[in-house]
Amino acid sequence: MTDAATTITGSLNRFEKFKAEKDGLAVKAEIEKFASLGWEAMDETDRDHRLKWVGVFFRPVTPGKFMMRMRTPNGILTSHQMRVLAEVVQRYGDDGSADITTRQNIQLRGIRIEDLPEIFRKFHSVGLTSVQSGMDNVRNITGDPVAGLDANELFDTRELVQQVQDMLTNKGEGNPEFTNLPRKFNIAITGGRDNSVHAEINDLAFVPAFKEGIGDRGLETGKEFSRSPLANSQSPVFGFNILVGGFFSAKRCEAAIPLNAWVPPEDVVAVCRAVLEVFRDRGLRANRLKSRLMWLIDEWGLEKFRSEVEQRLGKPLISAAPKDEIDWEKRDHIGVYKQKQPGLNYVGLHVPVGRLTAEDMFEIARLADVYGSGEIRLTVEQNAIIPNIPDSRLALFLAESLLEKFSVDPQPLARSLVSCTGAQFCNFALIETKNRALATIKALEEQVELTRPVRIHWTGCPNSCGQPQVADIGLMGTKARKNGKAVEGVDIYMGGKVGKDAHLGTCVQKGVPCEDLQPVLQDLLIKHFGAKPKQEALVIH
Repeated sequence: MTDAATTITGSLNRFEKFKAEKDGLAVKAEIEKFASLGWEAMDETDRDHRLKWVGVFFRPVTPGKFMMRMRTPNGILTSHQMRVLAEVVQRYGDDGSADITTRQNIQLRGIRIEDLPEIFRKFHSVGLTSVQSGMDNVRNITGDPVAGLDANELFDTRELVQQVQDMLTNKGEGNPEFTNLPRKFNIAITGGRDNSVHAEINDLAFVPAFKEGIGDRGLETGKEFSRSPLANSQSPVFGFNILVGGFFSAKRCEAAIPLNAWVPPEDVVAVCRAVLEVFRDRGLRANRLKSRLMWLIDEWGLEKFRSEVEQRLGKPLISAAPKDEIDWEKRDHIGVYKQKQPGLNYVGLHVPVGRLTAEDMFEIARLADVYGSGEIRLTVEQNAIIPNIPDSRLALFLAESLLEKFSVDPQPLARSLVSCTGAQFCNFALIETKNRALATIKALEEQVELTRPVRIHWTGCPNSCGQPQVADIGLMGTKARKNGKAVEGVDIYMGGKVGKDAHLGTCVQKGVPCEDLQPVLQDLLIKHFGAKPKQEALVIH
């Protein structure tokens, strides 16, 4: 039990009460017992909440069929790991499927409680973990999807992201130090120029920046901070500016703000620990709608928060570099690209709304083995990348039948489509999203012609898992009124910007019935994104 759990006083909400009674990670030792009991005989709090600490999610809309959320740091999987995930999904036939998430992660659907012991054994055999992937824990840590491949990257994020995960989860075994945060927490680390991780929507983000005049002593603090060869030079030193407080919730959405702090790569893990310790021990717990990190920063002020982090860190933070290196427009990595390794390529596959069958997963693993190095990358746009394909094998790879389903050159609207799980599997969703999103985009592509992608994001409820606020056009599920009756509808967001100068969009129209949505979207595409009706386009040609 953490200090936070034992020192909370006053009125506790029900989540804090059950966390104080029993740490969520304790259920890890009870999996065999749960498998014998069956889901209906389990303690309801264990079933509905504490199982999330080991990545297992009870879903009231599919009782008896659980969801599992993995941890895939930096979005990287091996072909062996993908096959194990495919085997798990395959076991459940039509009920089984997987989704790539907007945090470079993967979720499995259709899981039965009695199979958990064997599933966890399979995961352990290939180095997979789902620990601490739900509830009041740090979620999957995102990094550049082409880290180590991109000739223009400033820093390869892979090892650093893994180090942070290992610290948080005790190398995947579970770490009670960080299993009782006031609320969930998102971390992103980017070493590229295009903000591929959407740093602005994370509680804690590290973005590349060069600091002048460091030498081997802190510029402004006079404190020694590093003995690395880089730090001994008077040339600009690479590190990261820190952003804090970005989040989406039903009550409030905020972009992350600068902490006015810069750290060299070797201090990133320690800073993550310090920030999380402050949040764990001092974060607001009375009202779960006001428990994310930004609420604490609001209450304290940025300077006090920074000072508290410095105390935990054991040294002052160096002030931020005047500018960061996010100066490219956002890339989606779909298509064929040269790697920095001569003669090798990475190929980005468009996976419509991130949905995978077991057969798809086996095929992706096969392609990664036959043509690449057995590695697979996931992106925050819910797509997959297969790297390390030699020039001599590229034509054969592009002729594979899977690429007819997962295109390397999709239509502009389909290319940038993102969707949360929706009401098919999620009890929070107010509307169905994935299937409706695909059908709507197909209809729009038959009606209009575009010369560039338009990012349309669907989310089933105000929790914003589909991130409509970062989209060109964002659609948030709600209940609308039509002819005096309640129907499925959306609130429409516009103006989200990703990449450099990223910012959140705002709601421009409320309560549009889903059945009336297509002509509204068509009008928006024509007025704001240069779309042309297909009939008009034919006449012009």
